[in-house]
Amino acid sequence: MKVLLVYAHPEPRSLNGTLRDVAVKALEAEGHEVRVTDLYAEGWKSEIDRADFPALIPDARFKPSRASKEAFATNTLTADVRAEQEKLLWADTLILQFPLWWYSMPAILKGWVDRVYAYGFAYGVGEHSDKYWGKRFGEGTLAGKRAMLVVTTGGWEEHYSPRGVNGPIDDLLFPINHGVLYYPGYDVLPPFVAYRVDGLDEAGFEATAERLRQRMRTLTTTPPIPYRRQNGGDYLIPTLELRPDIEAADARGFALHLNGAIHQGNSA
Repeated sequence: MKVLLVYAHPEPRSLNGTLRDVAVKALEAEGHEVRVTDLYAEGWKSEIDRADFPALIPDARFKPSRASKEAFATNTLTADVRAEQEKLLWADTLILQFPLWWYSMPAILKGWVDRVYAYGFAYGVGEHSDKYWGKRFGEGTLAGKRAMLVVTTGGWEEHYSPRGVNGPIDDLLFPINHGVLYYPGYDVLPPFVAYRVDGLDEAGFEATAERLRQRMRTLTTTPPIPYRRQNGGDYLIPTLELRPDIEAADARGFALHLNGAIHQGNSA
């Protein structure tokens, strides 16, 4: 299997840097081919702006989605963006690894998504009609591939529990899992989350590393989060609301978009 790991942490000697190396070694030990995009080390440009579209007429009004569509269609996206798109097409599995900063991913990783997920590549794909609303949320360019998050946080696991002050970890990661990964077609695996990382001692680190090794060993067999497919019949088109006859008595909020059993937080 081919694996792309996109890594976002500014310090290579950090816990994240060590866990990245643990994951790569575990994957390679299983016979997988691994590539790493180290965003900070490579000086990734975060912001999307006119410089991303060299073919754009200088005095033209800048509309990012339109410029992205035209640049993708004419193969005039910048070389760094095209290289990352080629890696995504090459990889069978994508891993996004990052520390949870202010309840989300670091800005540099969000900038990677903003620039690499071009119109026509990750969104704006497929027909839109009264019966079908584009190839997304279970369909799309990256359908048939797997993806997962490797996340670290200084907070306690209890802080991210259903009654914890930070909110459930599944809810916090939903915009990434469902919106960034499932949207263009990935089968999204439950995330690996390491809690209280600022206070890890040697024994705690080794336990965390071993849990990560185990997740890498089971990357091909772990069942994905059972998100509902947009065009699978559960949603009304074009409003994209769940059909009124679909009831999930125990589900609220984001959990409504899970098909079948309610997914529980997975820190392993």
